[in-house]
Amino acid sequence: MNVLLLAVLMMGAVQGQTEVPVRTVAAVDLDRYVGDWFEIARFPAWFQDKCVSDAMANYARRTDGGIDVINRCREADGDIKVARALAKVEDTRTFSKLKIRFAPRVLSFLPSVWGNYWIIGLADDYSWAVVGSPGRKYLWILARAPQLTGEPYESALGAARANGFDVGRLVPTRHISPLPPVSGGSR
Repeated sequence: MNVLLLAVLMMGAVQGQTEVPVRTVAAVDLDRYVGDWFEIARFPAWFQDKCVSDAMANYARRTDGGIDVINRCREADGDIKVARALAKVEDTRTFSKLKIRFAPRVLSFLPSVWGNYWIIGLADDYSWAVVGSPGRKYLWILARAPQLTGEPYESALGAARANGFDVGRLVPTRHISPLPPVSGGSR
């Protein structure tokens, strides 16, 4: 009987534990955030399955308050995959929570086409950033240069860990050859 009571109490204790919500950074200066970012590492995601190297993103402010997003990477055959998106600010107090849409504009009325883009770590000098989703399904470490090592990388990992992300799932991104520039706006 004591074993049964102990098992019930332990199950209740485990069920009573709640995961701490993902926290974003206190504030983001979007004018400093926009520009080119190199992907340093990411959680595996189906939409990046064909990306084998040189993943990067460019963010550009729009006059309507949105942000044009152009993601690029090199595929195994050497082709460059380009994905264009629109991001909009979800939290106008901190600018650290964005929604992003890769689907065509005609579908923008559907809530399901907008993904969460939460900035959960950011260097004071904007040299690296950690972006995740509130459900901890997606995580990216980004930097202004193709490599991030030493204390800056450890700080980025620390931001992810502090938000409950399993950094053991991160896959490093190889940067072999610079991608050619692209132009154009979002979808």
